[in-house]
Amino acid sequence: MVYILGGWQSDFSDNWARKGMDFADAFAEVVGEGLAAVDLEPKDIDSGHVGNFVGELFAGQGLLGGFFGLVHPDFDGMPTARHEAACASGSVAILAAAAEIEAGHYDLSCVVGLEMMRNVPGQKAAQNLGAAAWTGHELQDAAFLWPRAFSDLGEEYDRRWGLKYEHLARIAEINFANGRRNPNAQTRQWAFNDKSFTQDDEANPVVEGMIRKNDCGQVTDGSAVVFLASEKRAAQYAADRGIPLESLPQIKGWGHRSSPISYERKIRASEGQPYVFPQVKRAIDDARSRAGVADISQIHAVETHDCFTTTEYMAIEHLGLTAPGESWKAIEDGSIDRGGRLPINPSGGLIGVGHPVGATGVRMALDAFKQVTGKAGECQVEGAKTVQTLNIGGSTTTTVSLVVGL
Repeated sequence: MVYILGGWQSDFSDNWARKGMDFADAFAEVVGEGLAAVDLEPKDIDSGHVGNFVGELFAGQGLLGGFFGLVHPDFDGMPTARHEAACASGSVAILAAAAEIEAGHYDLSCVVGLEMMRNVPGQKAAQNLGAAAWTGHELQDAAFLWPRAFSDLGEEYDRRWGLKYEHLARIAEINFANGRRNPNAQTRQWAFNDKSFTQDDEANPVVEGMIRKNDCGQVTDGSAVVFLASEKRAAQYAADRGIPLESLPQIKGWGHRSSPISYERKIRASEGQPYVFPQVKRAIDDARSRAGVADISQIHAVETHDCFTTTEYMAIEHLGLTAPGESWKAIEDGSIDRGGRLPINPSGGLIGVGHPVGATGVRMALDAFKQVTGKAGECQVEGAKTVQTLNIGGSTTTTVSLVVGL
């Protein structure tokens, strides 16, 4: 079993370039603050992992594992690695660290996720992020590639089962409202009016197709870190601090599936099947099976990928809240609300909190840790003891799901 000792998240409303910060500064901040948050020293850490998608394109910087050695001399010589899986980069970094621990190679790992994305104009950011699509082959006529791709997903749902924009708007409204309670959310001070979650072209302008401004996750500078430990190391950590081992959450289950990078190929392959993205469903079910979770009633909250409202609409049914094509029912009956049957994104999600791409999976795991330990503050879901994450890279080309619980 792999334990989560805790972690730290940066303020996702920060603009690092405006603050005069570069990757080294952001890396030093997240590792230093993380160590302080969990009461550990650099010499305690056995290995380091970094989740990052496009550091080379936004900042001309790769080989991010090397920044550990700049943070503190005690990290010099420590094995490190950087992991890339588009928006699922942070979760893949967690899986790599957990695998090392499970194999008995190391007992305590630091997993960092970070992305710098606000240092270039919006169109350039969209071009950089397009590297997770099948470059030169798909969606080349889109001004903003990913809003177009997930607008196409909405169109596919509309073709198969019907889709009303009011249901997408409600997803956005919930996530922004949850984000207002989160002291690290990029949008916590944003203001909305009675037309913000409608098809009003002035209050909520079209970005691509059916995707409007408030349907979108945010372009974000941000970082997050979690510390993973073996059972032996977690027991020592707990004993040294006079706390029961049972108070530390575990990664109880995980799912990791991949699909062809082509969006169109995925859509064609799922024609006639119950789910639009079968590998997303498999990753979710794998995580629950490994965790010994019999059904959805044993999950108390979900941190899911809502890069766009259509992504969360897809996730609702794939998570098993409704039958395929019926996500609207869970939206209308309040199931996904903060006090509903299965609160989704109590943190605010990618729409409310922000989406520093390589950091998102780590942030999700940290928020799951906070929920099950009762440390989520105003975002706390009452009685949450088991939380599932769902982190998607590209057009579900990589999907990772974790079940975190006590």
